[in-house]
Amino acid sequence: MTKYTALVLAGSRGATDALSEATGGAHKAFIEIGGQSMLERVVQTLLNCGRVGDILVSITIPETMPTLTGISQEMATGRVRLIPASRTPSQSVMSAIQSLENAWPLLVTTADHPLLNGEMINHLLDHAPSGMDAAASIVERAVIEAAYPQTRRTYLRFRDVAFSGANLFLLRNPEALGVVRFWRHVEAKRKRPLRLMAALGIGTVLRFALGRLSLEQALQQLGKKCGARIGVVRLPYAEAAIDVDKPSDLALVNEILG
Repeated sequence: MTKYTALVLAGSRGATDALSEATGGAHKAFIEIGGQSMLERVVQTLLNCGRVGDILVSITIPETMPTLTGISQEMATGRVRLIPASRTPSQSVMSAIQSLENAWPLLVTTADHPLLNGEMINHLLDHAPSGMDAAASIVERAVIEAAYPQTRRTYLRFRDVAFSGANLFLLRNPEALGVVRFWRHVEAKRKRPLRLMAALGIGTVLRFALGRLSLEQALQQLGKKCGARIGVVRLPYAEAAIDVDKPSDLALVNEILG
């Protein structure tokens, strides 16, 4: 069985984080849910997945990180390793890849994804198109709103589907580096769909704005920009799209986990 290296992005965005300040914590990744930090929950999920091998945690100033008792044994053995985060998520992914002798295939997720579970990971790995260099997990808007109508997510709306990202990505081979480079170019626009589409060309942004652009057309255009074959996997789990960015997200996650 193929063993996937996993990368958990746990860097900070800027000098301060509103959610950390609201909860009195030093770092969003260390916010506790049910007595366990979000970061530990994510790493433990990866450790429990039989298809995941080594795990890298990309975190701001690793030496200041508190003791993570839930994963301390795996850190001692080296299966879980801390590396310094870069300024942005895409740069952190690139740094992690460069730090590994062989990064492929690489599974990427985030520390603010405490509802991540093995079913979601296996669904991505089982359904990622075989001919694709990279694949992103998405959850359709209808799936999210049917389960959690109270939650507010950022949706990308195409002619055939509206969806939210699931913070779970598969980078299968070196060709996927083109995706990481393009990500670096557009990541500041991730919450602004029109500006994101504009990076693919004026024709693409016009079709997107008019509701005439399909997801497949967008992926083909993106692939041309990146020099890679890109696909998506539609996850049937609403929880996969619920990351913790604001207090209402944290309240919802606590409610879901009981």
